[in-house]
Amino acid sequence: MKELFDNVSNDCSKIVTKKYSTSFSLAVNLLAPTIRKDIYNIYGFVRFADEIVDTFHDFDKELLMNQFEKDYYLAKEQGISLNPILNSFQQTVNKYQIPDTMVQAFLKSMRADLYKTTYKTKAEYDEYIYGSADVVGLMCLKVFVNGDDKMYNELKEAAMSLGSAFQKVNFLRDLKDDYEVLNRSYFPNINLRELNADSKQIIIDEIEKDFENAFKNGILKLPIEAKFGVYLAYRYYKRLLKKLKKVPSEKIMDTRIRIPNYMKINLLARSYVKYKLNII
Repeated sequence: MKELFDNVSNDCSKIVTKKYSTSFSLAVNLLAPTIRKDIYNIYGFVRFADEIVDTFHDFDKELLMNQFEKDYYLAKEQGISLNPILNSFQQTVNKYQIPDTMVQAFLKSMRADLYKTTYKTKAEYDEYIYGSADVVGLMCLKVFVNGDDKMYNELKEAAMSLGSAFQKVNFLRDLKDDYEVLNRSYFPNINLRELNADSKQIIIDEIEKDFENAFKNGILKLPIEAKFGVYLAYRYYKRLLKKLKKVPSEKIMDTRIRIPNYMKINLLARSYVKYKLNII
């Protein structure tokens, strides 16, 4: 029975989300039950692609990426894949008519991580972030609005801003691993070995601008099914940025910022109160 296999596939994407990101899985769990499955399915797909380029150092990454992409399109064409992550993702893509341009932009940025180590211009940097983060936000927005094109068009710029903010916080948090392990430098025209307070502040100002646009023009206007979960993810990343701001620029390469579990619980409680009081 295909339905049973589809359910197993969805469960696999949920497991991937919970194993790879406890914080994101908590936020997804606070979405309405009707849309959780599809957000898990999107995360499973993007996580596996990211793992190929970031983690599988003992294997032919390009070959794996080529096979992953080929198998995805075969799954989309046939409506099934024996790879449960691809099987679940193609269900969501077809259900919400996620355009192929988004998938292609994402895969293009993932492929860039196979060979590109430095982003020298803002145009290169913006294109990478659009593919690696903004389109993921847009895929999720397709699920949140459930076919309401008017709402999608109204919220898409804010969804992209939130994706950008999340990605840039990740870049700032992961500077050491990106630079020393993966030999990557995403921020254009910034020498990470000589990162100073002014350069760091430029990055932070850019992130805060993205957060402001995402909150005022997006999160506050989201459907009720999505608002609380997205708001919690927003609060989590805002807290990460707050901690990063306190780290001196000369020490940020040697510091790994994390949010402890007690603080995550506090964020959840405070966010829930605001949500129930209709402050958001």
